[in-house]
Amino acid sequence: MEEQTYFKGRGAQLNPSNRFRQNEYVTDHVEGLDGPLLQNSKTEYYTENPKKIINKVTSPDLGLSYSMNPYQGCEHGCIYCYARNTHEYWGYSAGLDFERKIIIKENAPETLAAQLENPNWKVMPLMLSGNTDCYQPIEQKMQLTRRMLQVLLQYRHPVSIITKNALILRDLDILRQLDQLNLLHVNISLTTLNEELRSKLEPRTASAAKRLAVIQKLSEAGISVNVMVAPIIPGLNDHEIPKLLQQAAAHGASSAAYTIVRLNGSIGEIFRNWVHQNYPDRADKVLNQIAACHGGQINDSTYGRRMTGEGEWATTISNLFRVTKAKYLQGRQMKPYNYSLFCTKAGKQLRLF
Repeated sequence: MEEQTYFKGRGAQLNPSNRFRQNEYVTDHVEGLDGPLLQNSKTEYYTENPKKIINKVTSPDLGLSYSMNPYQGCEHGCIYCYARNTHEYWGYSAGLDFERKIIIKENAPETLAAQLENPNWKVMPLMLSGNTDCYQPIEQKMQLTRRMLQVLLQYRHPVSIITKNALILRDLDILRQLDQLNLLHVNISLTTLNEELRSKLEPRTASAAKRLAVIQKLSEAGISVNVMVAPIIPGLNDHEIPKLLQQAAAHGASSAAYTIVRLNGSIGEIFRNWVHQNYPDRADKVLNQIAACHGGQINDSTYGRRMTGEGEWATTISNLFRVTKAKYLQGRQMKPYNYSLFCTKAGKQLRLF
């Protein structure tokens, strides 16, 4: 492999071609004059005002069928993120562009309220977010997630949040109110306790120590927390399963789940490049073990199998997770949702008469 600059603070180290574009910029100049321009790692922000923010999820192996994403692209830079492929629909690359070209959906709270006002809307949990992290760094400034939670509280609508950022604690006041009405589930991603691995795997995320502190503070507030040990990457973090669940339980988690990494679309090329740069001594082993979980390929789109894999290695991971979860989280569970409280503005006005 040719020597290249390693972009610190980024997960991806390249920008693979967008499969939907016929033309693209390349760094082929004989003098290499365009290299620094095209590889500038500065984060850029763009605004969008979509007509809808609630999106139907058609995947049959996901429990929740609707998600909301106030941001497209994610500065967290997790190298394995399945959402990278969706950035290509916006005309960008799934690599560095996914982390440095962030689309902000400015009208997300207002659009959410408008969709909930639809008389045909049927109440079911909404996922914040099903694609990119709703508490990524730009949320500190934009507060779209906070405002969307305020809308959901106003309408008494159930919501499930998934994040790996400690910024969620900023909204503890709203989360408490949602939880008191049994309208809230929180999922915290906990991938590794190894800070060196975390800084390479998920470069702009909160440390494991901070995530455990988040779990503890939320649980102390009476809020149910599910820990997502996801993704499990054979050869990198699979051996941490017992310690991850033990620490999650010790900090008050109510439940836990996992997925095995799958490297679909452009993510395969991005991950291969990353693992060979960061772990050259075991890169082939890691890739081979991932493939062993997916019928010999590192990608897998088969519903019912893609999340947990198949084969001997996947079975070993499943058994280890199941036994460890039973040991540390026996008898704990998430609070059930209350679907009976939902009310629209029209419904509130009728109550005045």
